[in-house]
Amino acid sequence: MYNKDMKDLWNYLKETNKPIVLYGMGDGADKIISVLNSKKIKISGVFASDNFVRNKTFGGFPVTNYKTAKATFPDMIVLLCFGTALPDVINNIKNIASECELYAPDVPVSGGPVFDADFYKENEDKINSARKVLADSVSIKTFDSIIEYKLSGDINKLFSCEIANEEIYDIFDVKGTKCFVDLGAYRGDTVIDFVNRVETYDRIIAAEPDEKTFAKLKKNTENLKNITLINAAVSDKTGVMYFDKKASRGSHLVKSESEKSIPTFSLDSLGLFGDNVYIKADIEGAEADFINGAKDTIKNLKPSIRIAAYHKSEDIFSIPLKVLAINPDYKVYLRHNPCLPAWDTDYFFL
Repeated sequence: MYNKDMKDLWNYLKETNKPIVLYGMGDGADKIISVLNSKKIKISGVFASDNFVRNKTFGGFPVTNYKTAKATFPDMIVLLCFGTALPDVINNIKNIASECELYAPDVPVSGGPVFDADFYKENEDKINSARKVLADSVSIKTFDSIIEYKLSGDINKLFSCEIANEEIYDIFDVKGTKCFVDLGAYRGDTVIDFVNRVETYDRIIAAEPDEKTFAKLKKNTENLKNITLINAAVSDKTGVMYFDKKASRGSHLVKSESEKSIPTFSLDSLGLFGDNVYIKADIEGAEADFINGAKDTIKNLKPSIRIAAYHKSEDIFSIPLKVLAINPDYKVYLRHNPCLPAWDTDYFFL
């Protein structure tokens, strides 16, 4: 956990005299540049994988490859600016990290404050409270490692707590599930994974708000029985909100009416009933709204729940406290699958 000697990445970058070079382009790099600018931290260049260079510029810099960047800035600090779970890409990142000082800044996927030392100190009581409710030593180790990573950007903190996806089922056996609710179903990958793991089920409900992605979800699940598809976003109430559609995992609800309006629904409005209900919520920053709109279900039905805990800086501590405030009878587990940065980090309420 945090102590006064722990490195705060942003303060370190502000104080260093070493050149700071971005690895990667796109939305992730834009977010990191925004934080760097707000903290008056200058960058010296940008590089990308060889097949992404192609005479491009980004952030006002020509995009080079790693070899050129290393030759130009032998003592550079590399900031990883994209997310990946691909083993080959992660191995390449490890190779670069063996030759350079490399960090993966934790910039919230869905906006909001950055998890820096000031943020930690402001929320220290809540962080400590969340840690105390964790049900096993693996969860505690994962929690501590994620907190330390968020502050330091040290990718080794993530490697130290990652587990293979299959190990999740050591704590959560889905075989007895009768009703699976997939919120943020994307193209149906988690629905298909669920079906492959159970012998029988009574019902599947899969919700995906993005129109293009929903069409792929519909196609990929067209041969499944007893499945209901919902082209809407889960929120704290049934109504209409506005949506920044990207036809990708980055699609999310927004406040601006300049974006496309879409229907929303609350989990409670589904009227779930019976035993052995499993809910997965990976909804691009709307997890808190999902919990607010699921109070009756959580309190009275106590379904098994898997909730993504990486879209906002506060998710790592606010999500367990929020759920337990509704129903204190849950056991709470935290797991992180291999991914850079700290995506694929989920809470399990069982």
